[in-house]
Amino acid sequence: MSGSPVGERGNVSVMALAGVGLALVLCLGVARVGAAVVLQSRADTAADAAALAGADALALGATPRAAIDAARGEAVANGAQLVSCSCSGDVAEVSVTIGRAHGHARAVIDARNDVAISPAPARGP
Repeated sequence: MSGSPVGERGNVSVMALAGVGLALVLCLGVARVGAAVVLQSRADTAADAAALAGADALALGATPRAAIDAARGEAVANGAQLVSCSCSGDVAEVSVTIGRAHGHARAVIDARNDVAISPAPARGP
C-alpha cells in the first residue's frame, strides 16, 4: 500500500473551508448583536436628552406644549423619533425610537436645588 486512499484526498481542504465558513457566520452574528447594542444605546441617550430638554423647559416656566416641543427637538437632534411625551408639573417623561430600538427616560425637576453644585476637591499648598 502506498500513502492515503484515493477517496480521502482533499478532505483537509473541505474541513478548512467549513471552519472558515463557521468563523464567518459567528463573526456576522457578533457584529449584528454589537450593532443592536449600539442602536439601543443611541435610543437611550436620545431619550435622556429629550427628557432633560423637556424638564429644563418646564423649570424655566414654559408651557407643557413648549416643553414637548423642546423634547421633540432634542430627540430629532439625536436622530430619534419622539413616540410619546408627558410634560407637566415637575416631570418630563418621554419615549423615543431609533429604528427598532426604543428608549424611555424620565426627568424630575428638583425645586429645592435648582442648581446643584458639588464642592470642589481640596487643593494642596
